[in-house]
Amino acid sequence: MKILFTFIITILPGLAAASSAAHLDHLTIDLTNREAIRNGAKAFTSYCLNCHSASLMRFNRLARDLELTEEQVFKDYMFVSHKIGDTMSAAIDAKDAKAWFGTKPPDLSVIARARGTDWLYSYLRSFYLDEKRPTGVNNQVFKDVAMPHVLWELQGLQKAVYKTVKQADGSEHEVFDHFELVQKGKLTSDEYDSYVADLVHYLAYMGEPSKMQRLALGKWVLLYLLIFAIVAYFLKREFWKDVKK
Repeated sequence: MKILFTFIITILPGLAAASSAAHLDHLTIDLTNREAIRNGAKAFTSYCLNCHSASLMRFNRLARDLELTEEQVFKDYMFVSHKIGDTMSAAIDAKDAKAWFGTKPPDLSVIARARGTDWLYSYLRSFYLDEKRPTGVNNQVFKDVAMPHVLWELQGLQKAVYKTVKQADGSEHEVFDHFELVQKGKLTSDEYDSYVADLVHYLAYMGEPSKMQRLALGKWVLLYLLIFAIVAYFLKREFWKDVKK
């Protein structure tokens, strides 16, 4: 069962990428960059935690892993109703969310492992105006998504620009070409990309909080195995010395 679970988690990002016809921009994740993860955690609690829970992450774990004091966590990352030992629960009532958006917002604890960081990075930068949608926006990566563009004040509002492509048989159809900004946000394009990158860093960390410790411990384990292999080699030579004679 454990092997099956590991296999599913491994292939899900690839399946998510394959199921999306949109181009995905690559984001290099560095889990040793605690500053990026701290900034991403602030973005998550400010904008995502209003609707999305993270039931597998506790605030005190966040404090410990990111080297924050409980006072810092209380000030910058928590709602009034939360306690330091609580899991990250959404502020919105699940029934209200379903009534407003037509579906319950998913838990984001392992969204980075399920979707992949490239998918998340591209998705959060690909909302565009669409008057046909109830929220007034659509998404180039996740077509007809129910989620509104919660970061629009930071990014601004953009429209999708299409171009006509002629096929070999002479038929023509429109394909997405680029986005065009129609209303400026509080951040420049580069600043917004950096903001989203930090948020995705946090989502990647949250998907496997122990990964940083595991990678750090792994170096010592490899060093131990190397030393043990050297000692074992010389012991083997000593034990077999008389046998060979």
